[in-house]
Amino acid sequence: MAGLGRMAGVMTVTVTAAVTVAVTGAMAVPGAALADPTPAQARAKLVKLNEQADQLVERFNQATETYGKARKKYEKLDTELRAKQAQAEALRGEVAELALNDYQMGGPLGWQRYVVQGRPEAMLGGMASLEQIMLDRAAKVRAFHSATEDLRKRRDAAKGVLAEAESARDDVRDEKSKVDKLVGEQTKLLRRLGAFNTGNPRSTGITYTGPASGNARQALQFAFAQVGKPYRYGGTGPGSWDCSGLAQAAWRAAGVRLPRTTYTQWSWGAARRVPVSQAQPGDLLFSKGLGHMGLYVGDGKMVHAPQTGDVVKVVVLDDYWRNRLVGAVRP
Repeated sequence: MAGLGRMAGVMTVTVTAAVTVAVTGAMAVPGAALADPTPAQARAKLVKLNEQADQLVERFNQATETYGKARKKYEKLDTELRAKQAQAEALRGEVAELALNDYQMGGPLGWQRYVVQGRPEAMLGGMASLEQIMLDRAAKVRAFHSATEDLRKRRDAAKGVLAEAESARDDVRDEKSKVDKLVGEQTKLLRRLGAFNTGNPRSTGITYTGPASGNARQALQFAFAQVGKPYRYGGTGPGSWDCSGLAQAAWRAAGVRLPRTTYTQWSWGAARRVPVSQAQPGDLLFSKGLGHMGLYVGDGKMVHAPQTGDVVKVVVLDDYWRNRLVGAVRP
């Protein structure tokens, strides 16, 4: 990665100035139960909250993805089930009609009327007709039994998939509850420090002028056009994004279909991984633990959707980021 190995310094934390002003300006209050945190303590707490949120948000995204797939699978099975039910009911009517004919005509389809006194040719023709009718009847009965058996299997499969979807839905609710609580802490701290950036959902972003070419350039042009829009966990655009949602949409604009979450994107790119030091513009950069990711821009920079209270932005890959990144994937 050009220039990445030579870069040094510490991560630029957007709330540093606000934290410093808020904390150094506070006077000790006699009898207060807890003292205000120092700037370093406030920064450390925010970084810790952000890292926890990264993990929770991607777990929420994964649970949401699992539920969506399970629900879609159930709906497909349910549609097939309804079609089979209609087919089985139609066959049921035909079999019931055959049974009624047996009852009314006596014996299996009133065979006596086909084998009557008369010319041998007529008798043989009647027997042939009877044989054909019996074959048709047997075929209908077999079709009915086959349809009902298939119906039973599909119903059982649909029940299983529905249970899977409901379990995934419960997981989504659990993860969302955890994320909401943590986001509330982030928001409260940032607002108290006057460092909460609401962003602009209609931002037109900035223009990418880097060295990327081909579909990597298309992906980065899309990502740069989102700069200034707010981060929102679970966000997939167009007015807000989370980290993996932004990467997925950027590469989709370039004609490449990525999975939804950081975990699945990392797994998808197993055969496309490269060391961070060899990253090229457009490559996906992943943090340790796979809770966060962004797109390498070139010149030692990354575009990403950071965390609650921040916006899509381009950042320098300083010492903080170099120590945090685990690898890169080239779509």
